[in-house]
Amino acid sequence: MDHVYRAIADPTRRAILDELVDRDGQSLFEICARLTMKHGIGSSRQAISQHLEILEAAGLIEVRREGRYKFHWFNGEPLRAITRRWPTTGKRS
Repeated sequence: MDHVYRAIADPTRRAILDELVDRDGQSLFEICARLTMKHGIGSSRQAISQHLEILEAAGLIEVRREGRYKFHWFNGEPLRAITRRWPTTGKRS
Protein backbone atom coordinates (compact mmCIF):
# COMPACT_ATOMS: atom_id res chain seq x y z
CA MET A 1 0.00 0.00 0.00
CA ASP A 2 2.97 2.33 0.41
CA HIS A 3 3.11 2.89 -3.34
CA VAL A 4 -0.55 4.01 -3.34
CA TYR A 5 0.08 6.53 -0.55
CA ARG A 6 3.17 7.87 -2.32
CA ALA A 7 1.24 8.16 -5.57
CA ILE A 8 -1.63 10.16 -4.09
CA ALA A 9 0.66 12.35 -1.98
CA ASP A 10 1.45 14.54 -5.00
CA PRO A 11 -1.15 17.22 -5.90
CA THR A 12 -0.53 16.87 -9.65
CA ARG A 13 -1.20 13.13 -9.50
CA ARG A 14 -4.38 13.76 -7.51
CA ALA A 15 -5.48 16.23 -10.20
CA ILE A 16 -4.79 13.59 -12.87
CA LEU A 17 -6.95 11.10 -10.97
CA ASP A 18 -9.70 13.74 -10.64
CA GLU A 19 -9.63 14.25 -14.40
CA LEU A 20 -9.81 10.52 -15.10
CA VAL A 21 -12.73 10.13 -12.69
CA ASP A 22 -14.43 12.99 -14.53
CA ARG A 23 -13.67 11.54 -17.98
CA ASP A 24 -12.09 8.10 -18.34
CA GLY A 25 -10.08 6.90 -21.33
CA GLN A 26 -7.99 10.00 -22.00
CA SER A 27 -4.76 10.24 -23.94
CA LEU A 28 -1.68 12.02 -22.60
CA PHE A 29 -2.48 15.03 -24.79
CA GLU A 30 -6.03 15.26 -23.41
CA ILE A 31 -4.86 14.93 -19.81
CA CYS A 32 -2.25 17.68 -20.29
CA ALA A 33 -4.83 20.01 -21.86
CA ARG A 34 -7.36 19.46 -19.07
CA LEU A 35 -4.73 19.93 -16.35
CA THR A 36 -3.70 23.24 -17.91
CA MET A 37 -7.23 24.53 -18.46
CA LYS A 38 -8.92 23.36 -15.26
CA HIS A 39 -6.09 23.27 -12.72
CA GLY A 40 -3.51 25.72 -14.06
CA ILE A 41 -0.89 22.96 -14.12
CA GLY A 42 1.56 23.74 -16.91
CA SER A 43 3.85 20.73 -16.58
CA SER A 44 5.49 19.28 -19.68
CA ARG A 45 4.08 16.19 -21.35
CA GLN A 46 7.18 14.32 -20.21
CA ALA A 47 6.52 15.30 -16.56
CA ILE A 48 2.85 14.27 -16.81
CA SER A 49 3.92 11.02 -18.46
CA GLN A 50 6.17 10.29 -15.47
CA HIS A 51 3.27 11.00 -13.09
CA LEU A 52 1.12 8.59 -15.11
CA GLU A 53 3.79 5.89 -14.80
CA ILE A 54 3.77 6.28 -11.01
CA LEU A 55 -0.03 6.08 -10.91
CA GLU A 56 0.06 2.99 -13.13
CA ALA A 57 2.70 1.32 -10.94
CA ALA A 58 0.47 1.96 -7.91
CA GLY A 59 -2.46 0.35 -9.73
CA LEU A 60 -4.50 3.56 -9.68
CA ILE A 61 -4.78 3.76 -13.45
CA GLU A 62 -4.93 1.24 -16.25
CA VAL A 63 -3.33 1.94 -19.60
CA ARG A 64 -4.35 0.57 -22.98
CA ARG A 65 -2.43 1.14 -26.17
CA GLU A 66 -4.33 1.71 -29.40
CA GLY A 67 -1.98 2.24 -32.30
CA ARG A 68 0.38 5.09 -31.48
CA TYR A 69 -1.69 6.29 -28.52
CA LYS A 70 -2.04 5.21 -24.92
CA PHE A 71 -5.34 5.76 -23.15
CA HIS A 72 -5.70 5.96 -19.38
CA TRP A 73 -8.52 4.76 -17.12
CA PHE A 74 -9.04 5.29 -13.39
CA ASN A 75 -8.92 2.17 -11.18
CA GLY A 76 -10.32 2.82 -7.71
CA GLU A 77 -9.65 -0.67 -6.31
CA PRO A 78 -6.40 0.29 -4.49
CA LEU A 79 -8.30 3.08 -2.72
CA ARG A 80 -11.14 0.74 -1.82
CA ALA A 81 -8.54 -1.62 -0.32
CA ILE A 82 -7.49 1.19 2.01
CA THR A 83 -11.06 1.72 3.20
CA ARG A 84 -11.45 -2.02 3.78
CA ARG A 85 -8.28 -2.02 5.85
CA TRP A 86 -9.48 0.81 8.09
CA PRO A 87 -13.27 0.85 7.96
CA THR A 88 -14.97 3.80 9.57
CA THR A 89 -17.74 2.95 11.97
CA GLY A 90 -18.66 6.48 12.94
CA LYS A 91 -17.41 5.77 16.47
CA ARG A 92 -14.91 8.30 17.78
CA SER A 93 -13.15 8.47 21.12
